[in-house]
Amino acid sequence: MPYFRIFQSNPSNLCLINTIFSNTQPNIILKNSICVVERERERERDEAHNFSTASHSGVTSSGCSNCDSSNSFDASVISDLTSRMQTNWPSLACPSSTGLKFWSHEWEKHGTCSESVLDQHGYFETALNLKKKVDLLQILENAGIQPDGGFYSLDSIKQAIRDGSGYTPFIECNVDDSGNSQLYQVYLCVDNSGSDFTKCPVFPKGWCDSKIEFPTF
Repeated sequence: MPYFRIFQSNPSNLCLINTIFSNTQPNIILKNSICVVERERERERDEAHNFSTASHSGVTSSGCSNCDSSNSFDASVISDLTSRMQTNWPSLACPSSTGLKFWSHEWEKHGTCSESVLDQHGYFETALNLKKKVDLLQILENAGIQPDGGFYSLDSIKQAIRDGSGYTPFIECNVDDSGNSQLYQVYLCVDNSGSDFTKCPVFPKGWCDSKIEFPTF
């Protein structure tokens, strides 16, 4: 049974990463780039990146066979969402841009794999609504977990999100220049109608230390 997976990235460690990801990835700013994190002027402006399809085997949208590459991004379709998109789903690789190139990438890589359920407008609107429904920063803050450079137990982060959303998340970590394990991304699953959160049948592969850093931003 297909389902959707939405994940949000912690912006705190954007400038510490130098990976194979291209600068079209919204949660990556290459180390040699100018580190300008425009959306982090407001703490609630973490991104709804991205809303992708998956199967019980854990295959993300990049591995789906039902993606329609001929269905190109049309900015006019989401013109009524533009303001929300610029606030909640901007391109961190190029913060001063309109975001259109980045959103086109997201639609063509992920959205076209979900169009049997969600058209282009529905894809972006659903991701924005789900991000608003589960405010991860507020949930963590309510549990005393803040982006203050401190270390928190992995279990406490999972429990806080479980208490706040009703579902167990998958936490992905990366490593900073000092070798510290730090919060990177939080995954939650969405039912195959795209309307509400659901229990994840499988989680992506990944690891975190038992205590992880929540860097300041």
